[in-house]
Parts: sequence; structure tokens; C-alpha cells
Amino acid sequence: MAVLLSTVAVTKPRLKLFNDSGIKHEISSIPINIFTGLSLENKKHTRRLCFVNFVAKNQTSIVTEQRGHAKIGPRRGGKDLVLSEGREEDENYGPICPGCGVFMQDKDTNLPGYYKKREVIVERDEVVEEGGAEEYVVDELEGFDDGFEGDEEELEDGIEEDEEGDVSNLDGFSPAGVGYGNITEEIIEKQRMKKEQKKMSKAERKRLARESNKEKDGVTVCARCHSLRNYGQVKNQKAENLIPDFDFDRLITTRLMKPSGSGNVTVVVMVVDCADFDGSFPKRAAQSLFKALEGVKDDPRTSKKLPKLVLVGTKVDLLPSQISPTRLDRWVRQRARAGGAPKLSGVYLVSSCKDVGVRNLLSFIKELAGPRGNVWVIGAQNAGKSTLINALAKKGGAKVTKLTEAPVPGTTIGILRIGGILSAKAKMYDTPGLLHPYLMSMRLNRDEQKMVEIRKELQPRTYRVKAGQTIHVGGLMRLDLNQASVQTIYVTVWASPNVSLHMGKMENADEFWKNHIGVRLQPPTGEDRASELGKWEEREIRVSGTSWDANSIDISVAGLGWFSVGLKGEATLTLWTYDGIEITLREPLVLDRAPFLERPGFFVA
Repeated sequence: MAVLLSTVAVTKPRLKLFNDSGIKHEISSIPINIFTGLSLENKKHTRRLCFVNFVAKNQTSIVTEQRGHAKIGPRRGGKDLVLSEGREEDENYGPICPGCGVFMQDKDTNLPGYYKKREVIVERDEVVEEGGAEEYVVDELEGFDDGFEGDEEELEDGIEEDEEGDVSNLDGFSPAGVGYGNITEEIIEKQRMKKEQKKMSKAERKRLARESNKEKDGVTVCARCHSLRNYGQVKNQKAENLIPDFDFDRLITTRLMKPSGSGNVTVVVMVVDCADFDGSFPKRAAQSLFKALEGVKDDPRTSKKLPKLVLVGTKVDLLPSQISPTRLDRWVRQRARAGGAPKLSGVYLVSSCKDVGVRNLLSFIKELAGPRGNVWVIGAQNAGKSTLINALAKKGGAKVTKLTEAPVPGTTIGILRIGGILSAKAKMYDTPGLLHPYLMSMRLNRDEQKMVEIRKELQPRTYRVKAGQTIHVGGLMRLDLNQASVQTIYVTVWASPNVSLHMGKMENADEFWKNHIGVRLQPPTGEDRASELGKWEEREIRVSGTSWDANSIDISVAGLGWFSVGLKGEATLTLWTYDGIEITLREPLVLDRAPFLERPGFFVA
């Protein structure tokens, strides 16, 4: 590589200056040194850097210009980029929010990705960082007169009063107080805390030490992530409405189906909520991916280069404890086949909050991806993808930015490329949640979503139902027993304990629903909300069973919960809910019913 230096000497230079009014001035006796440039040359690339240096009246200004062969411009599809696509060049378009994957901007609060830049103001010896946590205060003693002119008599009077009265302040054996030397109130407080810690137990001291050693999250995130992390809700709904829809087939499926090169393995981790398996399973969004994998399963050469599927069932801590792991694993595999998933490379059941199965999942993904593989985490909204990735990072000891976690659907809105969790150069991608419009929870407002959200271990609520009776589950669904070959059947409701239940007669069901919806039948939380949720429709269901001791079939309502029906014989049921909500008949997840039966009337846990 050759390095060329060139300079130009200018004699009697003249500099032309223009003021605001356009008047021209010429200055002839100003020394000007022009360094025309430095050139770096090799066989492949040539880059030139030009520097121009002007010196005038002891003031120096430097103008730097860099010329390259390529420019980074907006990608196809629009000038204004909103969501990150997880590519390496995305960082060159602007800063990306590490919590949700949106491009950040500081111009308009009503646009997605708004954040406030940290500003540094320098005044004398004072440095104040706005928006930050540290502030350096100006010297408070500035301008203070050190002299005691005219105050000698007051000082002597004060000493005489102390000698005659209280002399505790002059006791040399008493501990030094605030104001003595560099002692402040914080030092006194620390000494007091040390004395209290000596009286604490060893476990309590360890707990306090862990809390004090926690690192503060100093990462800058957008205003949306800040609201979700601190308040659990989105404050600026205008910015939420401007977020574009996520095109799964264009941004993910096309990249997954492209055969990977030698040594690069693509792994797709499908995250499914076990408490709402059929509602959160991505059978529609990933249908094209499933068809492509199913079509090449007989071709060994092509199948080796295509993605490997790993199914991860999350939130297993919310399922009833009587379900054995073996039965749950078999049930999950059976439901995945019913959803159209081809052959799976592995099935793992984990709990990110309780740290169940996370270490085994991480070891399997590392082994499957290899040193240069790509791992894509996909799933429905609020299925627990970001929470799972944070748990994997914590278990692997990786120092990565914590992704935004919130019970609000659609927390992640752009593709985030995450490094450090996997081995060597392997990368992990967190993708936005897939939108499932057939979920009941997607039609509810935030207060109603909190009511139907399952946060603790599910507890069964069982009714013994006769022909002509009905069960209301809030104002969202209703189950009627039209006729049965037996006198009674058992119906167990699996839903959030915050949803009110009522059992009554079918002949009064319609009038009862109209009079109490939004009041005693909640959710919804208002009488006028029923018309906003959709059209109230019915669906006839026929079931059969061989025993009363175990549940025979599950009737699942996506985004809300399910009914388990146990009977010995046949029965005809009618399920009422809003139009467009997906209803699934499946093998029962839990065989046992509640040990105690519920009485007719209202029931709220």
C-alpha cells in the first residue's frame, strides 16, 4: 500500500467574506495552509480524505469531507424506515431501540420510536446531564467571604452560652456529627445501617448485598418501551396506530426457506403458550413454512439445508400441577401435528419465570445451531418470546440488553438481532408477535385483558349440569346443555379466576345476559361493550364419553380458556360466543375435575 502526501503553498492569499447583507470583504494578510489530502492506495480500494484548514484572528475551524464509493440509502419500500429487519446494515440507517426493534427518532412524539436525547450543558465548572441520573453541583462556596469581620463578638457570645448551658457539642468523646470535617448525613446514615446489619441474620445480609449489586439498566429505549417497562401500558396510542403491520412471509419465511450455505444452520424456535395452546400456535402465519418443509421431507439433500423446527411450550407453571410431564409432552406433540407442523427436531416445555427447563433448551439450541447458525424465535403475540430470550441470556451468562417484557400483546414490533447468547458467531433473532385475530383477548381493552389473563396456576371450577341449564363465563361465552342420554354431566371451567361465572336456566339465559352483561357478567367492563365485541352467535356441539370419573373432551375458546366435559353417554351442547372467535374440540388436557362442585348462581374467586 502506498501513502502519498501532497501540499500546496499559496503566496499572498486573499480570503473573501460575506456578511448577512451580502457586502463583500477581502482580507489579504491571513496565513493559509492548505493540506490537499492524504491518499491510501492498495490494489482493491482507494479512499481519499480531504482536509481544509483556515486560520483567521486566532480562530481555527476544520472542515472534514470523506468520499467513498458507496452510499447507504433507504431500502426499497419507502424512504422512512420504521421497523428493523434484523440485518447487519440496519444499524447504519439510525439507532434501533434495543427493547422492541423500532428505529428511534427525537423529532415527533406522535411517531413510533420517539426518545429524548441526553444533553450535556457546561457552565463554568458545572456539568449537568439532562435526562441522566448523575448531576455535578456547582461549588456552593463560590463568592463566600471567608472573613469574620464584625462577627467576633457573636462568636464569643455563642461560646460563652455553650459553656454555661449545653456542653454536649464540645464533648471530645462523642461521635462526630454532621458538618465536622467531611462528614455528611449520608455518612451518618451508612454508619447507622452498618450497626443494624450486624443485628440482621446472614440470609438477610446476603439479600441486601444482592440488591445493592444489581446493575442499573442504563440503556436508552424508546418512549413506548419506557412506558411498558415502568407502567405496563402504552401511553401514546397515536404512535401505536402508526406502527405498520408485520409481514411474516416477506421478512421471515423467504429468508428461512433460502438454503443455507455450508456450516450455516437455521433453527426455528416456535414458542407456544401452554395455557392457550391452540390459540397461540402459529398454524396460519407459518402455513407456507410448514408446506415447504413437508414437501421436501423425502429429499435428503434439500432437507439438510432447510430450517430445523423446535417447539417450545412456555408458561408450564400456569398449568394444573396434577398433569404429569410425560402426558403433557405427548399432548403437546399431538396438538402440534393437528396444527400442521411437520417433523419436529425437539419439543421442550419450559417456564421462563420459574426457570424450569431453560438450561436444557439452551444446550440443545447451541448444539443444533453450531458455531455459525441462525436461530429465529417466532410465535404469537404475548406468547412469551422476549421473556424466554431474556431467560436464555441470563442462564448463559450473556451480557445483552434486556428485551422489553409486558403482558400487552405486540410488545416487540421489529426484528432484533441478538448476539452473545449462542456459541461463537451464531446469532439469535427475536421477531414480532404474530397477530391472531381469532383470539378473544385481541378484542378486549387493556382492563379486560388483565381480567382474562392467567397469572397463577389454573384451578378447576366444576358444575354438575342437567338438561336445560346453562353456564355463563363472564359476558364472553355461554354453554347450554340441550339434551343428554344421561341425567347429568360434569362441566369444568378452566379460565382466569377474575372472570365471573354463573349457572342458571336456559329459558332465562338471553334476558339474563342482556341485563347483567358488563355489570355482574364481567368482562366486558361496560354495558355498551357487548356491541363493540361482535355479533353473538351459537354453535352446536355433540360430545360423547365413557366415564364420569375423567373428562372426555375439551372445548377450547382461543384467548379465553376452555371447558372440559365428562359424561358416560352422549349429549348435545350449544356454545355461544362472538363471531370470528376460534373454537377447537380436542383431547382433554386435564383428566381430573375439581374435588368440590360449584353451586348455581354467581361465583367469583
